[in-house]
Amino acid sequence: MPVRNALEALTMRPMRFLLSSWPWRSLAYLAGGALIGFATILATVALLAAGVVLSVLVIGVAGYLATVLSGVAVGRLERRRMRLVDRDALPDPHRHPGAPGLRAWLTCRLREQATWRELGYTMISALVLCWMDAAVVYAAVVVPGSLLFAPIYLYGETTLSVTVPMALLTPFALAVGAYPVTAWAGARAAMARALLAPRSDDSDAKLVELSRSRARLVDAFEVERRRIERDLHDGAQQRLVALSMQLGLARLELSDGSPAAVQVAAAQQLAKETLAELRELIRGVHPKVLTDRGLAAAVGDAAGHAPVPVDLDLRLVGRLPDPVEMTAYFVVVEALANVAKHSGASRAAVSAGMRAGRLVLDVRDDGRGGADPGRGTGLTGLADRVAAIDGTVALSSPPGGPTLLHVELPCGS
Repeated sequence: MPVRNALEALTMRPMRFLLSSWPWRSLAYLAGGALIGFATILATVALLAAGVVLSVLVIGVAGYLATVLSGVAVGRLERRRMRLVDRDALPDPHRHPGAPGLRAWLTCRLREQATWRELGYTMISALVLCWMDAAVVYAAVVVPGSLLFAPIYLYGETTLSVTVPMALLTPFALAVGAYPVTAWAGARAAMARALLAPRSDDSDAKLVELSRSRARLVDAFEVERRRIERDLHDGAQQRLVALSMQLGLARLELSDGSPAAVQVAAAQQLAKETLAELRELIRGVHPKVLTDRGLAAAVGDAAGHAPVPVDLDLRLVGRLPDPVEMTAYFVVVEALANVAKHSGASRAAVSAGMRAGRLVLDVRDDGRGGADPGRGTGLTGLADRVAAIDGTVALSSPPGGPTLLHVELPCGS
């Protein structure tokens, strides 16, 4: 089955994905989005300024109209650009004016909801999305470039034993960067489609399609997590281990205390620290124990790494659907992190079991209580993650404690 959009491309095999045109198409889409957004900011400021200056002559109204209708031009351009990352063409939502002439065209456009949706999209793109596009493009281009040219711009500041390994990491940085670039391009195109697509009168059909789209996005991001974890574990981690061993062998060939031996030792220590950080990153992206042994083993592993003692009561038989296992695992990880950071608890407990086709998960602690989702404790993000698969969250945390987080996740067939 052919790949239709950037999010579907993330489910391809790693080598096939990296050798395909999707990463480059996504990069071009985001770079174009950044340029169009910045150009829109300049054009909007110019039109509004012209409207203010010329308003005393009445013709300044044209500047305001041009500002409102700029969304029509940006929307038309965006529907064409989306073909870079979404092969399903987005139809034009505008009606044909009932009469010829500029006045009829203006009247028709100003009365259409599509015009105002396109204006809203244009403002969102200029104020938010273009900056995010620019940040992603910058990270995808500058970080590998800085690694590649490290032997040049760091010449004289450090030795080749440090800069050459950095340059050799360039292909790895490009490969890793292709995934977030494509993921953001796919998500951005999905947002554009949601805002710019023609509206249907069938509310039920729209709701069903929205639910299906959300499910597809959740699945796509989980597949992406797994592939990134596997690529990091089997690729970059193994190369860093080999690099550390090679540097260790190089140290054996150098006399102790020599300048070269000191630099090689520093490079080996840097490689070890990078390897430790990479292993922690892999565990955060998608824990391998969850893929291999399931939710109970992964929760046990998370409890073992928790700063406070955790009592476990996991009554789980067999494997659950992948999105449910991933969501439940990260609920436990986030809840235990909150216990350690905010509750002052001396002990926590995690229980899980099945009830009427739903996974019921409870996380308790004996801390001070008073947990508030509005204070940046991560509870809002946790609730959003649970809601993405139609789950529910309930929190009981009176002042003085204890705190109970109750989560239910549907486990459909």
